[in-house]
Amino acid sequence: MGDFFNSVLYPIEWVVAWIMYGFHQAFTAVGMPAASGWTWGLSIVGLVIVMRAALIPLFMKQIHASRNMQILSPELQKIQAKYKGKTDPESRQKMTQETMELYRSSGTNPLSSCLPILAQSPIFFGLFRVLNGLQSIADGKRDGIGPITRDVASQAEQAMIFGAQLSDKFMGASTTNTKIVTIVLIILMSVTTFTTQRQLMTKNMPASALDNPFARQQKVLLYVLPLVFAISGVNFPIGVLIYWFVTNVWSMCQQFYVIRRMPAPGSLAEKALHERRARKGQPLPATPVVPGTGAVSGTVVDTSAPKSGQRVQPKRKDRGGPRPKAGGSSSGGSGGDGPQDAPGR
Repeated sequence: MGDFFNSVLYPIEWVVAWIMYGFHQAFTAVGMPAASGWTWGLSIVGLVIVMRAALIPLFMKQIHASRNMQILSPELQKIQAKYKGKTDPESRQKMTQETMELYRSSGTNPLSSCLPILAQSPIFFGLFRVLNGLQSIADGKRDGIGPITRDVASQAEQAMIFGAQLSDKFMGASTTNTKIVTIVLIILMSVTTFTTQRQLMTKNMPASALDNPFARQQKVLLYVLPLVFAISGVNFPIGVLIYWFVTNVWSMCQQFYVIRRMPAPGSLAEKALHERRARKGQPLPATPVVPGTGAVSGTVVDTSAPKSGQRVQPKRKDRGGPRPKAGGSSSGGSGGDGPQDAPGR
């Protein structure tokens, strides 16, 4: 199993090594010291930029999938309420079929919201293995990875940022500088993770989408994920923590731009967008509707109301009463309060 895992990850390690080495050579060409930890640290930042730029299409799919899931939330709750308390296999199968049909008719794939995370995971593990293997490559105990030869690995292994090597970890750290640098990076990583998730929930989710199982799960993850990252971060090399922190900053800035320009319907961000456009005298953007639902997030569709463009016919208040004759007199000389014969047409 170990050999299979290594063979699968090696191409990713090779790509990571070449991207880092390419940026290192570029920074060295403009005058930065080749053996400096900042040069290698910026190479990791370059790796983040390349990989996140390549993931922009997946990120856009994630945004659309998350928005559609918010819009579909009321419909999903109706299906769940319909089969509430029914535990027989037939009912569970029908509920699953109706849920999948709702996803299919609206063109929504719930897994799309996980695509960026899934796509980044191999890069994360590839970088972890490259940094973790620098000492072995420098000592000649392991073959090089692409351009990371024995000499390059020895140079990268000795490179320091604030007195800490990029391959150092908090666990087993021999210097105070390493512990301080790792703690600061772990805190920054956890704070940016929390801020990114909170930004999505407080500004880009409509009120109607905040009270459902999916939203409650997101609220739990809002506090659990930073804690998990903080605990697991003590086992990651400093270079991986730099990668994680920078990719969080990228996610936060990218998400801020998308929320500001393309907010979810019914959210506080959409209200702020409308206010900005109103101040500038610009037209309001069209509200997106998920195909197959006929509704947008934050709204309630009243099926009993007349459809747009359908004219409502006026009704006479005295439709059952007498109609006055020509000349202004009513039949029988009465004021029309009693029952009368209907006038001839």
